[in-house]
Amino acid sequence: MYPPGGSIDQNATLAPCELTILMPCLNEAETLGACITRARGFLERHGIDGEVLIADNGSDDGSREIAAALGARVTCVAEKGYGAALSNGIRAARGRYVIMGDADSSYDFSRLENYVEKLRAGYALVMGNRFKGGIMPGAMPPLHRYLGNPVLTALGRLFFKSPCGDFHCGLRGFDRAAIEGLDLQTSGMEFASEMVVKATLHGLKIAEVPTTLSPDGRSRPPHLRTWRDGWRHLRFLLVYSPRWLFFYPGIAMLGAGLALLAWLLPGVRHVGGIVLDIHTLTYASALVMVGLQAALFGAFTKVIGMNLRLLPPDPLFRRMVGFFTLERGLVAGLALVAAGLTGSVYAVAQWQGAAFGPQQPQYLMRVVVPSVTALMAGMEIVFASFFMSVLQLARAPAPCVEPAGPR
Repeated sequence: MYPPGGSIDQNATLAPCELTILMPCLNEAETLGACITRARGFLERHGIDGEVLIADNGSDDGSREIAAALGARVTCVAEKGYGAALSNGIRAARGRYVIMGDADSSYDFSRLENYVEKLRAGYALVMGNRFKGGIMPGAMPPLHRYLGNPVLTALGRLFFKSPCGDFHCGLRGFDRAAIEGLDLQTSGMEFASEMVVKATLHGLKIAEVPTTLSPDGRSRPPHLRTWRDGWRHLRFLLVYSPRWLFFYPGIAMLGAGLALLAWLLPGVRHVGGIVLDIHTLTYASALVMVGLQAALFGAFTKVIGMNLRLLPPDPLFRRMVGFFTLERGLVAGLALVAAGLTGSVYAVAQWQGAAFGPQQPQYLMRVVVPSVTALMAGMEIVFASFFMSVLQLARAPAPCVEPAGPR
């Protein structure tokens, strides 16, 4: 079942087991004992070959000694942060499966049957859902319950097509090997989002079980900082989705800029009592360039992410990128440059016709602005084509050169 006594930092020679119940810990002396007792009771009642593992993140209140005395194993993690503690705990775990949860008595470790059942059924990640299982009065601040968690979960579902309805539930179970294969990197609270996002992107089998959240039993404030940690979660979701951070906004700006540019080219436009003229035309040109830049940057980020295996392979995107070869990009870019030069020559000819004197800006700027826009966009596409070609070469594996001589 489990060893009668606990230990601190003895991880190397222990035999594997079926389940590790993992708790990150930083000064949880008030509640840690109750959590360990419930977790060990669960293993004993259900005859599960398992262990309770505490990933201690520098406690100085006697938490480590409490854990060892109650039969838990303790691994000490020097790097600070929720994600760092859990990452190290996962590596130290003996179990084929891991169920992780906070050691503040907000989750009931004596009722993990649904998690074990789903894990044994082949699910790689089993998420708790507090909104389905019940949030007890005082267990979650209203700002988290009605704004933070719903908004961040909705963004995660939108950006990544995740099936999870509660991205930040602290009680979750997983197949250890599958999660270790995701190479999770974050060290803070955003570790929770990274696990869900990468599991979704890599096509792991995910299930949800209703989970009850109770008020924690600590007398001190929680480690979670609402705005700081909320921003870290949001930042991770945005950075990990270049489509939504760069590509889609870029395409939207590019389309809006081109439409506005085309609408203003024939002449002055009146919208109610507002007159839109060459000044608006100039801003439309800027919108085109910013949009093109963002869209291209989104494509670069996606390719780099896949090359570094931060993002899973995307065959459709690879085919789209493959269609826009260096040669096609050069043709498109140089065609725009040629159009821009033609317009610029025409503008200079008009200026020459006026003996290089004052011009009618309402007329001439309708030639100059789109010409300059075409020149800049064309050169941007030419440079982007070369850069994308380099990125495509970077993903090719290095050739294997065998040493000469007899085999």
